[in-house]
Amino acid sequence: MNYQNEEDEFEDASEYDWMEKIQSTGAVPYLELDGSGRNGWATPTSDRFMVRGPNYLSDKAKIPAGEFLLKPLGFDWMKGPTKISEVLNNPNHRIRKTINELAMNDPDAKPFVWAFNLQLPNKDNYSAIIYFVSLEPVEDGSLMDRFLKGDDSFKNSRLKLIANMAKAPWIVRTAVGEQAICILGRALKCKYVTGSDFIEVDVDIGSSIVANAIVHLAFGYVTCLTVDLAFLLEGQSEEELPERILGAIRFMELDPASAEVYQMPLDEEFGKARNLGTRMWNPFGISQLMHQNNSDESGSGSGSGSGSSRVPSSGNGSGLQIVANGSLDEADREESDESNKSVK
Repeated sequence: MNYQNEEDEFEDASEYDWMEKIQSTGAVPYLELDGSGRNGWATPTSDRFMVRGPNYLSDKAKIPAGEFLLKPLGFDWMKGPTKISEVLNNPNHRIRKTINELAMNDPDAKPFVWAFNLQLPNKDNYSAIIYFVSLEPVEDGSLMDRFLKGDDSFKNSRLKLIANMAKAPWIVRTAVGEQAICILGRALKCKYVTGSDFIEVDVDIGSSIVANAIVHLAFGYVTCLTVDLAFLLEGQSEEELPERILGAIRFMELDPASAEVYQMPLDEEFGKARNLGTRMWNPFGISQLMHQNNSDESGSGSGSGSGSSRVPSSGNGSGLQIVANGSLDEADREESDESNKSVK
């Protein structure tokens, strides 16, 4: 289940026509990682990110990230009449349709999709949605397994984002810094949507006053921004170290005018999609537990409630580090500062 993230990374993905179909569609194209493209997405190399090393709890040392745990699957750049959410429960969505077709045509193929939906605070309701996929069952008892089976409180405490500014105007670098690291569920309101063949995290960036302000600033320069994002689960014990990145993406100079208009499904279509997914898939034996977790959280899946109390550290201390209802703890400051020294 480990995939090397080098120049020849994921070449074996060509065996999977359905993956190529997803990567080749969408509002913006999948580009080579050579810096020449714009208004597209790519997979950055793992050495762009520093993660907690095997002895981090004692020496605070970070190491270059190793192999990614998931394969890159796709990217959506969309806008809608209302905030976009639960895209993988939409039976008309291209990835949902492709996965359902795969289930009917190849019962032995049991991919599990991870989607991270970054909901931007904008009147046009833009969403940048990143998709990764696992083609093998998650190891029982692993951190990934416990994350999938865990409640929202556990998920909020573990899902981490590393953001590196690969290319940005001076004003954006000043506000944001070279790098930001945060536990998403502590900094922002997150909604976890789960099914037998997917997990989707809808991240409401507008739920934090300061994150809202920073993104509003950056969005004004989005056509000249190149940003690397990595998603991982924070290692908090020796057994969970070194940290492993789930997947990473590079946005390259996105054009707001190219965003696809999202087609909202009817309410009854959501119900049909959920039922179909449950019948077709149960590849990891966790569907029942995940649905129970959603029910236990009163259907909100929105995290701890406060959601907007913290924002990512800016890394070098020059950017905005004010928070809505408190301040960043020392661990966050140290972690972002140390990583910023290593990633240039």
